[in-house]
Amino acid sequence: MNQAEVIAKLQTLFDDLFLDPVSLTPTMTAKDVPEWDSLMHISLVVAVEKAFGVRFRVGEVEATRNVGEFADLILKRAQER
Repeated sequence: MNQAEVIAKLQTLFDDLFLDPVSLTPTMTAKDVPEWDSLMHISLVVAVEKAFGVRFRVGEVEATRNVGEFADLILKRAQER
């Protein structure tokens, strides 16, 4: 799996969670999506952990600056399984 494939899978999660359509790009940030607040962020992280079968360490998701870095983190955790 590569970053583009992870983002494509993330797109389906975003489609399920967000009311308004969001077109993910590697450079997108939470600030780019009005609906992406702290509660939505928690829901998103939980959904990602379930969908990809990964677990994140404290603070590492918050350290990512955009969707591309988040996808890279997902890849890193998936490879550790």
